[in-house]
Amino acid sequence: MKIELHTRLPCTADEAVRQVKKTKLLLHIAAPLIRFAPHRPAILPEHWQPGTYLLDMKLFGILPLGRQAVVISYPQTDGCFTLLDDGHSALVKTWRHRITVTPQQEGCLYRDSVEIDAGILTPAVDLFAERFYRHRQKRWRQLAETRFADLDG
Repeated sequence: MKIELHTRLPCTADEAVRQVKKTKLLLHIAAPLIRFAPHRPAILPEHWQPGTYLLDMKLFGILPLGRQAVVISYPQTDGCFTLLDDGHSALVKTWRHRITVTPQQEGCLYRDSVEIDAGILTPAVDLFAERFYRHRQKRWRQLAETRFADLDG
């Protein structure tokens, strides 16, 4: 299944891209719905580099959801920035999350595009993922409105 969500952010595209590349941004915008903890490497780098990261996940920081492979790349695209997470886990064989940031006359357009394949569980995982990404975009807007003070402060 595929999810497409977008939101307009009150910041420049350059600022949004700078924030997207920070590993702590994921930890911040996913909370409190999902808490991620690095498994391998044991400490995440400050910025996402192309490669594979194994993260342990907990729903609300309590209920273990397993380990997710986050597989980062930066595909070349015209007119916008793209970060691709070609992730997977034991439960979800495909979690292909594409983030794009496109400059706008005022601010920028942030888009999450997610393809999910979890076999027979795909409809349930898809329903959860849509709520999760709506939560993330709300947190993104809140951060942008404060000029990312919670991350940069």
